[in-house]
Amino acid sequence: MPMYQVKPYHEGGASLRVELPTCMYRLPNVHCRTSSPAQNASHVQGGSDPSLQALESRQDNILKRLYELKAAVDGLSKMIQTPDADLDVTNIIQAEEPTALSTNALDLNSVLGKDYGALKDIVINANPASPPLSLLVLHRLLCDHYKVLSTVHTHSAVKNVPENLLRCFGEQTIKQPRNEYQLGFTLIWKNVPKTQMKFSVQRMCPIEGEGNIARFLFSLFGQKHNAVNLTLIDSWVDRAIFQLKEGSGKEKAAVFCSMNSALGKSPWLVGNELTVADVVLWSVLQQTGGGSVPVPTNVQKWMRACENLAPFSTALKLLK
Repeated sequence: MPMYQVKPYHEGGASLRVELPTCMYRLPNVHCRTSSPAQNASHVQGGSDPSLQALESRQDNILKRLYELKAAVDGLSKMIQTPDADLDVTNIIQAEEPTALSTNALDLNSVLGKDYGALKDIVINANPASPPLSLLVLHRLLCDHYKVLSTVHTHSAVKNVPENLLRCFGEQTIKQPRNEYQLGFTLIWKNVPKTQMKFSVQRMCPIEGEGNIARFLFSLFGQKHNAVNLTLIDSWVDRAIFQLKEGSGKEKAAVFCSMNSALGKSPWLVGNELTVADVVLWSVLQQTGGGSVPVPTNVQKWMRACENLAPFSTALKLLK
């Protein structure tokens, strides 16, 4: 007997149907073509967007270039099996030979630009504690090609400069007006950590480092080389500065070994003509003396050949 009775909330034996929610809240379908939010959603439906097509085309071109570069590198790796292998240049390029230092002066306007009558003046700041012999050699070579106005000054911060460095350009007797010279070469002895060169403040930034300045000065001779020889010359200059001058004993021995091998095939480091590589390496050897590493026979012969030239012998007297 129930305590109390209530009316049934469903009739008969029909099952109770209760609609339960299937989501927290509803939003319009953005993927439907007929709905308004989907009208501007062409990227969802895969429509053609010009910017996307351009991006895909650019990606395809980049991938194609990468595949071509990979094929080129694979071809080079078959020629040179190890990173330290010596590449015999004489077996690759025989047609183009380097031109000698011409006795005809190069058109300086084509290299240094036109100054409309003003003297093209190269100003170099160098430390007297470590005189850049290569630049002094190149100065003598420039004097053989151009009419050079040479001057030497001392910065006020430098107290003592040896007399031979003050007269490194000889007696400074200026008897002609400046406009009759083709090139100005001013050397300032100054306490700088690295040798600096300033040519045109408006057109170029200062060049630092004896090797980089030597490259610039040697370009004024108009000597032409093929691509392989240019790469070898730059490599020798870098070896002179970073390995022979600043490297360890093992690195210096490796440079001497490479020099001895190259000089066994030709009288100069790159071919049969004097290049900036010979000038810079000779300068570094004179400054460092090679350290405790013995100098090979071919290198000694090459050094004597350099010193037989007047620009080298004159610069060598500054160390005595």
